[in-house]
Amino acid sequence: MLKTRVIPTLLWKDFGLVKGIGFDSWRRVGTVLPAIKVYNTREVDELILVDITATSEEREPDYESVAEFSAECFVPLTVGGGISTMEHITQLLRSGADKVSINSAAYEHPELVREASSRFGAQCIVASIDARRMPDGSLQCHSHSSAKPIGRHPAAWAAELEKLGAGEILITSIERDGTMQGYDLDLIRVVAAAVKIPVIASGGAGNYAHMLQAVRDGGASAVAAASIFHFTQQTPLEAKNHLAAHGVPMRWHG
Repeated sequence: MLKTRVIPTLLWKDFGLVKGIGFDSWRRVGTVLPAIKVYNTREVDELILVDITATSEEREPDYESVAEFSAECFVPLTVGGGISTMEHITQLLRSGADKVSINSAAYEHPELVREASSRFGAQCIVASIDARRMPDGSLQCHSHSSAKPIGRHPAAWAAELEKLGAGEILITSIERDGTMQGYDLDLIRVVAAAVKIPVIASGGAGNYAHMLQAVRDGGASAVAAASIFHFTQQTPLEAKNHLAAHGVPMRWHG
């Protein structure tokens, strides 16, 4: 059985870490390297690091910084933000990233997912989907850090990304992001039902019960979170203990 993962998310902007609500990430919460060093000791399964302004500023990833971060990171590191070519992916993997997260570029160049998966293996390719619930209750994908509506349903897009060769799906609820009010379980459920590859739930975790719901009720294979670890005393290890106590098979280290 696939073991469930707990994955802290680090949002990286202008050399520091930030967090906000609904993708409006304005609040400074420290710097990257110290956070990585802390998470190395916290029984986390993986880390996700996203440069949240690279795509909107039309610049490529900061390979030098990623190399510095990865040298200090002792768990698998997924890096996203600014990825739009095979060269970007190649350079990130050479810089020490274990996986890359592709979001906006996949809508414009879906063949990028196919080519990257073929060259580096599906296990390296995380397809990231940011979804917003529209006024009529429907779900719609958005790109460019939620700024650009795409007109695609996240479940249908996830299925297409799986066919292109993505190894897993990172699904984030835009309006739940940073609220700590719980994951959008319906969103997770429809995406998880549409694919056979692992789905990482993101956006809204406020306590360990929310994580359990994402796995048990939503069908997620992993839970990603940021605010719960930045702004409360809750920890990844306690999250794993809570999930394990409720019968969820977890990864353990050491």
